[in-house]
Amino acid sequence: MWRAALLAASLLLPTGAWAGNESGDSAANAKPHFSAPEAAAFAKQIEQNLAAKGARVAIVFRTSRPHDKLPPGIAYTHGAFWVHSEITTADGRHLQGYAVYNLYHGDGKTLPVSQSYLKQDFPLNFASVSAEDDVGVILPTPEMQRRLKVLIGTPAYTRLHITDYSLVSNPLNARYQNCVEFMLDVVAAAAWETESYPQIKANLTRWFEPTTVKAGFLQRTLGPMADTRLRTDDHPGAIRTATYESLSAFMLKHELATEAYVIKRSQ
Repeated sequence: MWRAALLAASLLLPTGAWAGNESGDSAANAKPHFSAPEAAAFAKQIEQNLAAKGARVAIVFRTSRPHDKLPPGIAYTHGAFWVHSEITTADGRHLQGYAVYNLYHGDGKTLPVSQSYLKQDFPLNFASVSAEDDVGVILPTPEMQRRLKVLIGTPAYTRLHITDYSLVSNPLNARYQNCVEFMLDVVAAAAWETESYPQIKANLTRWFEPTTVKAGFLQRTLGPMADTRLRTDDHPGAIRTATYESLSAFMLKHELATEAYVIKRSQ
């Protein structure tokens, strides 16, 4: 009986249906969309675009699934902070470039997939697992860039991390977190200049409008059995989560960002 129920859940959950906030290295196991030289060129293109805009901090999104496999109104599955920094290479050289600050879920081996961790890597890591030829960008205002650069990578930044992970975590609730909710919490901490997590969530409950993800009764009930990353008990009603679309709308509306745009890979 339970095997039949799980099969029904997997059939009712089309690929990417719950991937509005997938964050993790699991995408690296998929067939690469780019060759290594293409991924390197795309990463450099994104860096050059951000540098041309004078971005010290930008929020960049990719998708590890094709756009047509994602729910309507959701374009990307993972986002990260890109911070202009001095980077030390393996051979000891010091270069100017972007460091990428992520929240990833566990790989199921060294860490359960229902848990997450913070990791700093680089633009090539980010671009190489994209499943599409575009990324979404949110460019914070100069003042927000200043505040974010001061915060990112510090103990205060780390304290905003909730290790319990859900693909569709409720951004108005502190029970679970995914990559976009984590970035939203960091943005909120910088915007309101507070390290109080209860205050951050109280402010977001008043000012942030999450994205609604359509889910039928069987999907919501049986989905967690099919994928342990899919936990929905933090949602009292409809499934509402943070996405590129809702984060960019929030930041633009409240003058925390100057623009949100898409970079298409040069062919």
